[in-house]
Amino acid sequence: MSNQVKYSLVFLGLAWLGFVGLKNYTAHSLPVVMMSVCLCLCPAVQSQNLVTDNVAVVEGEVAVISCRVKNNDDSVIQLLNPNRQTIYFRDVRPLKDARFQLVNFSDNELRVSLSNVTLSDEGRYVCQLYTDPPQEAYADITVLIPPGNPIIESREGQVIEGNETEMTCTAMGSKPAATIRWMKGDKELQGKSKVEETYDTMFTVTSQLTFTVTKEDDGVPVVCIVDHPAVKDVQAQTYLVVHYKPEVKIVVEFPDGLPREGQNMELSCQAKGKPHPQQINWVKVDDDLPSHALITGPDLYIENLNKTYNGTYRCFAANSVGESYDDYILYVYDSRAGEGAPRAVDHAVIGGVVAVVVFAMLCLLIILGRYFARHKGTYFTHEAKGADDAADADTAIINAEGGHNNSDEKKEYYI
Repeated sequence: MSNQVKYSLVFLGLAWLGFVGLKNYTAHSLPVVMMSVCLCLCPAVQSQNLVTDNVAVVEGEVAVISCRVKNNDDSVIQLLNPNRQTIYFRDVRPLKDARFQLVNFSDNELRVSLSNVTLSDEGRYVCQLYTDPPQEAYADITVLIPPGNPIIESREGQVIEGNETEMTCTAMGSKPAATIRWMKGDKELQGKSKVEETYDTMFTVTSQLTFTVTKEDDGVPVVCIVDHPAVKDVQAQTYLVVHYKPEVKIVVEFPDGLPREGQNMELSCQAKGKPHPQQINWVKVDDDLPSHALITGPDLYIENLNKTYNGTYRCFAANSVGESYDDYILYVYDSRAGEGAPRAVDHAVIGGVVAVVVFAMLCLLIILGRYFARHKGTYFTHEAKGADDAADADTAIINAEGGHNNSDEKKEYYI
């Protein structure tokens, strides 16, 4: 039987039903009649295959249902809602819900969109193929409802260093249930989550986080991150406010170097904490401060140092969290100690120079000694021989004067 004959018989049957007075049939009943007629006219085809896909859609967005047929031989495709009401019969929409729109119709596909999806649209939709026997494929629509903005709360607004703090993060009204993660700075922390289902199949998730704080946590962000298939990057953030007792350090403003008798000294007490230290005190351990010591704010000023001031000076700083201190041990040196140091340096330099000179002289003496040792011998001179026989010095001179004519022979030669 040709397709033209099939369709003609279908429409003739529908027309006949209308004329015999089936006026109470609703629009939803019409496809049932058409299916009955078609099942009688359509031959069995074994090679056809009807498929569809599940759909997850965020509430308020658009869902698309696709009924696809492989190797279709002109069999009729229709789409039913979870109540088995016909949404589309081929390219005809009997259901009076304008949110359903035909996206594509061909021999191999019936594709329908559903806009502005609500939670009531969730369920199993049926793709039907009029074969013998009829084929059905099921598309489950899951409506995703994103959670509201997460709410993060802290048990206390201000935390003291070393204590535990507790925070909670709540994500309400989601479907399915959301998951919650925690980040402190760039470090992920593990919380404990509890899921509650409400009467309308919605879920509320509460995560509790407990950890011990340090002063380094002051000002660090704590972030509650909500993960859900309907939304991305949903989070709430708060900042830690950590109170800690003061950190104290004593700094010598002057003098530079070792303190000596007669000098003046100033010690500065540097303290930081949260809240900022409001009270700073100076004491001398196991003794009283010098009578003329002057305290100005965090600074201690002492004039005209002497050895009686030796001892341990302590600075206390306190805030609402606690008290801390730092010590400075004062030892006053003799003022004359500073004068001896340059002389010691001068003597060392002079001693070094003398040592070098002595060493150089010794080397010179050694060289000269070796030189004279190599040239040792007997030397003769050509003097007037008359002096050898003279009885005294005057006679020798007179005898010598007689030999002037031979003065050339009396020259001395030295090597």
